[in-house]
Amino acid sequence: MKKIISICILSLLFSCQTTAQKKEVFPVTKTKQEWKMQLSELQFRVLREAGTERAFSSPLNKIYKPGIYSCAACNTPLFDGADKFDSGSGWPSFDKEIKGNVSFSVDYNIGMARTEEHCATCGGHLGHVFNDGPRKTTGKRHCINGAALIFTPTPNE
Repeated sequence: MKKIISICILSLLFSCQTTAQKKEVFPVTKTKQEWKMQLSELQFRVLREAGTERAFSSPLNKIYKPGIYSCAACNTPLFDGADKFDSGSGWPSFDKEIKGNVSFSVDYNIGMARTEEHCATCGGHLGHVFNDGPRKTTGKRHCINGAALIFTPTPNE
């Protein structure tokens, strides 16, 4: 009996639910219902449930003009149009983020470690970053769901 109690206590002490793994708290928080009212069905699935849109389905995939790509949930600027490139992957791709506006974590959803990207303001899932981007710049490919973004073109001067 002592052995069973000892094992239970040890498993509680060394379980995966440590304080280091608590969910990050973001400056903009809303209830699930509030997000559902604000976002389209696809935006909600991508931003709030870490879904992925179909490749080549986003109209933002082939836009290559000056402007800013912001979070569709909270309007935080995330990527500059000058940093966008055609990766051929079917999703909008950038070689760098706007520093401080994107946060990163690791997910194992497909059985391997991937660097997941979130809006640093609301925590919305954006996509993933890979090390197969343009070598002449950062070498990074931020593979982002178009449904997570709003594009605002730079006004003509």
